Amino acid sequence: MTKLLPSGRAPALPLLLPLLLLLSPYDGLSSRRGNDRGVVPANGFASSSPSRPPPSSGASSSSAAALSHRDGRVGRAFLPRGGSRDGVDDGSGPGATALSSTLTSVESDVGPALEVVSQSNWDLLSDRGRAALSRLILYDLSSGHNGQRHVYGDWPEAGAEDDGKRTLADQIADLDGSYPGGLPAYLRKAKTLLQESADGTNPFAEFEASVPEGESLSYTDPDANAHTGMTFNEAEQAGLTGIGDTAFVLVAGGLGERLGYSGIKLSLETNLCTNKSYLEVYAKYIQAMQRMAHLQTGRDGDRVRIPLVIMTSDDTDPLTRQLLKDNDNFGFDEGQVTIVKQDKVAALSNGNAGLSMKSRWEVETKPHGHGDVHHLLYREGLVDRWYTEGKRHVIFLQDTNALVINSVLPTLGVSIAKGFHMNSICIPRLAGEAAGAIARLEHKTDPEKSLVINVEYNQLDPLLSSQGDCKGDVPDPATGYSPYPGNANNLVIEMGAYARTLAGEDKGVVIEFVNPKYKDESRTEFKKPTRLECMMQDIPKLFQKEMGSEANIGFTMFDRWFTFSPAKNSLDAGVEDVKKGGKAPGTMSSAESDKYVQNQRKLKFAGVELDVTEEEDLSPVAGIPVTPGPRVILCPGFAITQREVVEKVSGGKITKRSTLVLEGEDLKVKNLDLDGALVIRTGHDCDVTVDGLVVRNRGYEVEEIPEGADVPEEVAIRGYTMSKHEVMEIIINEPGKYHVGPDGEVKRVE
Repeated sequence: MTKLLPSGRAPALPLLLPLLLLLSPYDGLSSRRGNDRGVVPANGFASSSPSRPPPSSGASSSSAAALSHRDGRVGRAFLPRGGSRDGVDDGSGPGATALSSTLTSVESDVGPALEVVSQSNWDLLSDRGRAALSRLILYDLSSGHNGQRHVYGDWPEAGAEDDGKRTLADQIADLDGSYPGGLPAYLRKAKTLLQESADGTNPFAEFEASVPEGESLSYTDPDANAHTGMTFNEAEQAGLTGIGDTAFVLVAGGLGERLGYSGIKLSLETNLCTNKSYLEVYAKYIQAMQRMAHLQTGRDGDRVRIPLVIMTSDDTDPLTRQLLKDNDNFGFDEGQVTIVKQDKVAALSNGNAGLSMKSRWEVETKPHGHGDVHHLLYREGLVDRWYTEGKRHVIFLQDTNALVINSVLPTLGVSIAKGFHMNSICIPRLAGEAAGAIARLEHKTDPEKSLVINVEYNQLDPLLSSQGDCKGDVPDPATGYSPYPGNANNLVIEMGAYARTLAGEDKGVVIEFVNPKYKDESRTEFKKPTRLECMMQDIPKLFQKEMGSEANIGFTMFDRWFTFSPAKNSLDAGVEDVKKGGKAPGTMSSAESDKYVQNQRKLKFAGVELDVTEEEDLSPVAGIPVTPGPRVILCPGFAITQREVVEKVSGGKITKRSTLVLEGEDLKVKNLDLDGALVIRTGHDCDVTVDGLVVRNRGYEVEEIPEGADVPEEVAIRGYTMSKHEVMEIIINEPGKYHVGPDGEVKRVE
């Protein structure tokens, strides 16, 4: 198997201000670093069968390195982050001469800044620091509030704290450079949103909610949904027709602090039977899709490659790179994995959008949110490139929900069958549950402004309470669940519509929001600094803006056991939730348990005799209810579709205390009699049939960690370890045809 950015007097302020504030880092040209590409044109696009927009000139080619690093730095429009002009493109592209002379003019017109910063201090700063600080000061003076004077005013004379002044100016340049439109644009937008928040503005005042069009699929129900008309198998088979034309994006900008883990969440083990990390599980799933697409085409010399982009942050970037390096990129080819790193944004201390200072010479920053991913993909030219290469869908996944891979293919199939431009993976949602819901928002006066989008739970009830029967967020009597599907925040987006939308005015910068925690009812001072945030799932606002009623956005809903069990909470928080009657603690242990249970259900569906753990069967381990077994792992290399499981597994029985791990694309298991632990792994081109195998051994056992025991973080967050007493392992990597009988002896079949 494959292993894996001088002094001089300015003109009068009214004349200079529009130039400085409107000359944003993204105005008038492509913002992609080292690339003068244009945007994907929208002409010729058809929503039902999107025509491929012509590729931009000068399209970048794939990196020859194992990892392509997109680090959040900007292109020709302004000075790069963390450096001087030395590394900037020479300005040979169209319009570059005019832009260069304009920049030179702007950087020398600093009179207003020198009114508040002495010449001696000004001379200390880098070119980029002076340019960004000029923009900030001019913005502040124009606002009439001087809300940022605490940043640039009353500096000590040169010779005192000079390093701090340079550091602050360069950080302002970084913040100015990493945000489309620069720091003034960020502050203007923040001030507007903070005012709306203080006023209690209702963002949905002009809309009414209804349940959108979508598909509901059940793994175990062979009949088509009466309303939507597809079976699970039909959706999966439709998905298989498009697997080779996909790209994956993994959003992984957060550390595991909420879990009680200081490392990156992608490195955590999904289960203790195989010890495979989240990143490895996603990698092997993508490679299994890739392998299946390759076998379908039958073209040995033209192997399918499915690209993966990982969005990191300052916190996770180096550790993600190291994880890939230490594991030979988990089997990915060189250049197949691209890393894009999002930047943090300035924190805000009050309702006037004053910058929050961590110290005298450092602006406090906070994460902007995973909505950055869309602009990063646009800025780096990845969507253009994928579209030119013939990729038709991009699939967005979160970092610690391993079950989601079960729903990728059927959701892709629904997208293909229904022509969805965006399709959200959903789960049944309890009325009042603290989870977002997918809703169709009908604009009361302008149908072109209607859209299908996630609505957060704290906004859904007030919205529903203001319309119709005014009952609010209540359950459907027929199902007991809310009629509005719960958003699991994993997306399938059609590439043509995505390229067209990203090429629009906003360049993928999704609509932001602000969520300040106020000290009192005056709603002016905050308990702690806030910032503008954005969410990946809010991209429909841009679809609506660019495509209007043409945008076709829907959802695909699955049972919770099949697709949703994220690891997000610490063990202590999970235990507390369970004590309060919670059924989904969201811990590492509950996520691992749910992985075993969904595979129990798959084997039961295939006809294997075994106990499927129901809610009443769960047993507490370290305070979290988990399955007593059997512990079953069906690796992506064994099966990624329902049909494969049914065709590869038949008959047999497995006891509750048993552990089973299956991996291998041509592995078939018949009439297994398992009481203990069994691991079977086979390589490519290994046709292996296991028939009648009888296994009796001590197997694996979960052992709760004694209270107060000194154990590593990754162990403590589960609350238990796994003792692997005894196991039968069958490992076959040499291509050929094999048979394994009741005694476990491997025989080659000629």
